[in-house]
Amino acid sequence: MTNAFKISGLSFKKTPLNIREKLALDESEAKRLMAFLSENSTATANLELSACNRTEVYNSCESDLSREISLGQSLIKEQNKEKIQQHINSKTSNEEAINHLFAVSMGLDAQVVGDIQISNQVKKAYQWSADEDVAGPFLHRLMHTIFFANKRVVQETAFRDGAASVSYATKELIEDISADIKDPKILILGLGEIGQDVCRNFVGASDNVVIANRNREKAKALSVECNFPNISLSEALASLDKFDVIVSSIAKSNPIITKDLLNSFEILTHKYFVDLSVPRSIETSVEEVHGVLLYNIDNIHSKASQALNKRIEAIPEVEAIITETLTDFADWSKEMAVSPTIKKFKSALENIRQEEIRRFLKEGSASDAKVVDAVTKSMMQKIIKLPVLQLKAACKRGEADTLADVLSDLFDLEKTEEAASK
Repeated sequence: MTNAFKISGLSFKKTPLNIREKLALDESEAKRLMAFLSENSTATANLELSACNRTEVYNSCESDLSREISLGQSLIKEQNKEKIQQHINSKTSNEEAINHLFAVSMGLDAQVVGDIQISNQVKKAYQWSADEDVAGPFLHRLMHTIFFANKRVVQETAFRDGAASVSYATKELIEDISADIKDPKILILGLGEIGQDVCRNFVGASDNVVIANRNREKAKALSVECNFPNISLSEALASLDKFDVIVSSIAKSNPIITKDLLNSFEILTHKYFVDLSVPRSIETSVEEVHGVLLYNIDNIHSKASQALNKRIEAIPEVEAIITETLTDFADWSKEMAVSPTIKKFKSALENIRQEEIRRFLKEGSASDAKVVDAVTKSMMQKIIKLPVLQLKAACKRGEADTLADVLSDLFDLEKTEEAASK
């Protein structure tokens, strides 16, 4: 397996939210970083994964690109490169980086175990990489292997059963903090993936939910789906004092709900704000306003629900599927490493075949040439078959390099390739 696959990034485990929000990448920024790395490194593949709890850059490159990644992020996000590097964690071991991407994609490395949203975010990141044509054969195969493993996890385990996700944990948090309020009025601002899921989780659980979004058509569509009223974003911000709980998942570079805004209201009862945005859309100083309590994405903890317990119990099954899938992927990677030798071997034999045909059929007829071509092709395929099978078997034993060298020496493949290219 090639040792070129690496990861540099940060996540909720070691990096505080106030740092993560400054380095979160939207689609255009992620694609700009891909372009920067393509222009300033020898990476053969790039994948930028940016979610509320992590910003990670995966790449295939012989050298460590953490400095280039930090520089690219500093230019795109207008942040100090040295400060970014302080928080960037790198995994330069091929095996470690692949295992980490599997764990992230399956939801094993999520704030809420088994969160389906991270799987969708990985698919989106891969689509961006494919759109920019920076995936490469290795990453294409790796991602499709991950998707296959994900499908097996859904079909064969209880790891994705139930509704244990960030959005569901948000619903449970809201129910906990508003337990003493009769029919609490809930406002949901922003209808990205998390905002929509929070809305859907409240269907049947509360009739006192109002939704607002910058894109009014999107709000109207979800309003019909969930049977919740919708208002414009400006109306929502002008009537925050009318709600008990305000959930914000608005993607914006600067907070949309500020201390000054809340000070303009006469707040007579407790108001609970839940900020699911990265970067944050609610100023942390709002808690200085009397009666206001703020929760952010790092406060959303896993609830000891039956669904979550089932997921935790299913982790060994998920890990077994990952191990099995990784074994198959490792075999493919090893075969990929020797494929150039196989290609050179086939090319060398084909050159010999063509030379001999030209030599002995100078005076031959077209029908003679056709017969000889068919016979020699069949002979060549039979000659090639056993060495190729032996080389692939050697891959699984970890002996491919030795056999490849022997094959190359026997047929002088390097010299043959040079001659063919001239």
